[in-house]
Amino acid sequence: MSRNRATATGFVAVLLWALLALFTVGSAPVPPFQLNAICFAIGGALGLIWVARTGGAQALRAVPLRVYLFGTAGLFGYHAFYFSALRLAPPAEAGLIAYIWPLLIVLFSGLLPGERLGAGHVLGAVTSFAGAALIVAKGGAGFDGAALPGYGFAALCALTWSSYSVLSRRLGATPTATVAVFCLASAALSLPFHLALEDTAWPTGPIGWLSVLALGLGPVGLAFYVWDIGVKGGDIQLLGVASYAAPLLSTLVLVGAGIAAPTPTLFAAAILITGGAALAARASARLAQP
Repeated sequence: MSRNRATATGFVAVLLWALLALFTVGSAPVPPFQLNAICFAIGGALGLIWVARTGGAQALRAVPLRVYLFGTAGLFGYHAFYFSALRLAPPAEAGLIAYIWPLLIVLFSGLLPGERLGAGHVLGAVTSFAGAALIVAKGGAGFDGAALPGYGFAALCALTWSSYSVLSRRLGATPTATVAVFCLASAALSLPFHLALEDTAWPTGPIGWLSVLALGLGPVGLAFYVWDIGVKGGDIQLLGVASYAAPLLSTLVLVGAGIAAPTPTLFAAAILITGGAALAARASARLAQP
């Protein structure tokens, strides 16, 4: 697969993650870790069907245990820190800190062999981060010092996913089918957290069940497979900056569904995010020239 095609494949994950908020709202009142367990189980089953159809089971047996531990830690760790952050800190502010991960991907990628980090990447990342901050913070008040533990978990959340994404490039020879095992292991780890911390609640009505199914098939399923392809074979710096489109697209989806109302902040963020992505794309094109 070419570098450009892998990058485009990875961007599909951003589009799927843009539906995360909509489907999560529809899945209420299922608590976070129960939802995590169900969705990762669906995503893992999706991967197993793919493995069975492509005959990739033999390749999975040859993958070292450390790879499975790494992948499971990335998927489960991100969500564990994220849910903890939102319990201990105001959601908008904790979400803003957690969404530093695309910026960290762009910056960390400069440390990878064969990659170069240009000024355009940094400027594009910072510009896009400003746009994402407008959406996530929604013009709220300053940080609450009493919620410092939650902010710490949010920072760990950002560090976990950015590190997972960048280090996945070092596992380039590892088949994407391993993501199926990551998902199933994450589902298994989520179950004891649910039993220990939450009361079981199931979706109400067809919309609730369809939302849970859609989450497992898309944002918490297929998204991880296409993201794996993108970060291993595509332009990881451009993908990192393009990831800032997720909060924008997610907001547009919520507006279209009548769950959120359009605001001037939305239009300002659109300009910043689009401009940042354009800067990064231009920087990648320049560095690719002989």
